[in-house]
Amino acid sequence: MFILKKGSSISQVARLRSPKFRQSGSNCTFSFWYYNYGESVGAAEMQLLVDGLKPTVLWRTYYSEGNQWLKAVIQLGRLPHPFQLSLDKISLGFYDGVSAIDDIIFENCALPSPALSCEGPSDFWCRDTKACIDSLLVCDLVDDCGDGSDEDNCNPDLQCNFENGLCNWEQDVEDDFDWIRIQGPTPTVNTGPLKDHTRGTASGYYLYIESSEPREFQDKAVLLSPVFNPSINRTCIFRFHYHMFGKQVYKLSVFKRTVSNTKGWLLWYKFGNQGNRWIKQTLYISSNKPFQILVKGTVGDGFTGDIGLDDTSFLGCTLYNGNLPTISTTTSGTSIPATLPMNNCTEKEFICRASGHCIQMMQKCDFRPDCSDKSDESACVMEVCDFEGRNQCGWYQPTLDQLPGTDSIHATNIFKWELGRGANLYPGQEKHCPLIDHTMCTKEGWYLFADSSNGEFGHTADIVTPVISLTGPKCRIIFWNHMDGSTIGSLEVLYKTGNRTSKLWTQSGSQGPHWNRAEVFLGIRSNFQVVFRAKRGVSYMGDVAVDDITFEDCSPLLIPGRPCTSEEFTCANKYCIPKDNLCDFVNDCADNSDESPAI
Repeated sequence: MFILKKGSSISQVARLRSPKFRQSGSNCTFSFWYYNYGESVGAAEMQLLVDGLKPTVLWRTYYSEGNQWLKAVIQLGRLPHPFQLSLDKISLGFYDGVSAIDDIIFENCALPSPALSCEGPSDFWCRDTKACIDSLLVCDLVDDCGDGSDEDNCNPDLQCNFENGLCNWEQDVEDDFDWIRIQGPTPTVNTGPLKDHTRGTASGYYLYIESSEPREFQDKAVLLSPVFNPSINRTCIFRFHYHMFGKQVYKLSVFKRTVSNTKGWLLWYKFGNQGNRWIKQTLYISSNKPFQILVKGTVGDGFTGDIGLDDTSFLGCTLYNGNLPTISTTTSGTSIPATLPMNNCTEKEFICRASGHCIQMMQKCDFRPDCSDKSDESACVMEVCDFEGRNQCGWYQPTLDQLPGTDSIHATNIFKWELGRGANLYPGQEKHCPLIDHTMCTKEGWYLFADSSNGEFGHTADIVTPVISLTGPKCRIIFWNHMDGSTIGSLEVLYKTGNRTSKLWTQSGSQGPHWNRAEVFLGIRSNFQVVFRAKRGVSYMGDVAVDDITFEDCSPLLIPGRPCTSEEFTCANKYCIPKDNLCDFVNDCADNSDESPAI
């Protein structure tokens, strides 16, 4: 079917209408191919017509889209009342072009088929339609049965379709802005929903975040659920529908918290444009304490980044009669020391926790366990770190520890190191962040990366070891780095003692989409820290990553309780080293006596 108009009358409309349909099922979609080409071809839109309601726009094209056929897919969902579809072609004066439509298909639009019985323990048998549906679809604010029986006798305190407000959800007061309750399309074209999910029409309400000015990149809007009783063995299920449509859509995430003034644990997130449709998400929640759910929408770097939320529901959950506890944000940072055994150690000695044995403080964090329980190496950087199990092996970020309130949900958007893995990347992020780790070479393996979606050009992020007391003459760091992306910055390895910092190794610019081995010689050093410093490039297209950091041959020399052999050289400080190490420009003795011209 096509339109080829001759003439120039103002505001002419060509209208093509469907037959009248009695109803549609909850998974109903409608697709067609369209052609809209020409210098002044004008706009076209598909409308949903329901008696007694204003028309609902389901789809629009505003201008010529080239000499090609394009496919449009429209989500109709459950429509319980008779409806029609109307394709309107609008001409504002002079018209020059061709508009056409072909291959119209309705899919999954029938109600579920009746069944004689429902045998499965996870099935629900619909009252009138006699259909079998999954019990996870019960009380989710969607009429999956077609007779409404799966939505009967549901607790209204566990559901919200936002038709009459926020129900028992609340806006967080510690975020940057609020979710907005709205009917119909969002104000900006080519982003956000055109209709709600509950009713599937412009008369229904939903929540959304507005990404236009004055909003800025990574501004956050947080919605707080009521507080729920502990849920053991993932028996509490949270369901919701989200809409993420627009070229600059950024992120939607869900957290669980058991303390009221913290960000909580990340349960789920989604990045980027997911198409012009409502998508259902189901989360299984375990908690041995009362908990609260946080839904956080984050603004992208432009105005076509609206995100919608509708039809939230909880199944198998019960409301908690009380509030979550809070933690003090004014603690000094000191911790209560563990109970130590009886000992005669001085302040300049380290007490082994199991035995009470005294060792020199210089023997703590020197890559050699001198205590029988290895407690002298327990609060130190580990010799080998692959970051698996999200273990940072003693590496920490001093700038984050010094920032107040970093546990709060309103954390500063700073350039920093984070644990990551390929399985958690959002679409497109693999172009500038590792898709696999180095240790396991899988998407499930963990690594450490500096997230350049935060911060600005030239910002730096440090990850640091605790103070290392002493290293041996052959000590070196071996690590693998990944630096890929069009705007990658740089990576440096630094040596820090007191307030003095010196550079040991540096690399800048893209090194290709693979892991690269690097080796840095340390040698004999005392009371120092190793710093990995990432510097951000001009944009987010370039994350620096490291994995498999190893301190090799770093334990200091031991003075043997014997004379040096004929194959060994006796250093001035009584250490023994192989004679092959003499005069090799390496301070193997730690006092340089093996490099003396007098040898």
